[in-house]
Amino acid sequence: MAQLATTARVMHDLGLAAGFGGSLFGKVALNPAVRAIDSQQERGKVFSRAWNGINIIDVLSLGAVATTWALGRSPLTGKKASKDERRLARAKDILVTAAVASTVVNGVGSAILSRQVSTNNANGTGSPEGNPTLRRVVDILGDANLALNAGIITVTTFLAMKSSSPTRRFGFFSLPFSKKG
Repeated sequence: MAQLATTARVMHDLGLAAGFGGSLFGKVALNPAVRAIDSQQERGKVFSRAWNGINIIDVLSLGAVATTWALGRSPLTGKKASKDERRLARAKDILVTAAVASTVVNGVGSAILSRQVSTNNANGTGSPEGNPTLRRVVDILGDANLALNAGIITVTTFLAMKSSSPTRRFGFFSLPFSKKG
């Protein structure tokens, strides 16, 4: 059971790292770099290819986070958990749910934009970067997802900081939790 708990925790943390790191890279490095491409058609192609590639990673990483959290969180709401642990678990539930929802909606929006860009590039019509309103919605959801992932990492850190000896088993997560606070 300890090996399963360790594997789940590693999957959870790697999912958090991949989701946050990919989104952060896109927002602060990729987007500004791609805007330096003079051709709007080429810029649209690069945006679509890059974000479609990272969207797959986002879905897989968030899937790992949500799955491991759903399977391992229940003891954090039980009577053995402290009041702070229960509050943090509820906060993480909300953040994970919002992150999943924003990722799904953002993925659908990105797919639509990608199709628009491909069609517009093939026909030579319309905006080579897709519908500007949809592009803005996708950008806002991307920012929201980055903030949600940061929130999940923060709450996960606070849950881990609650730890001290002796070890208590919480589902797939085998972490030491104190009864302080």
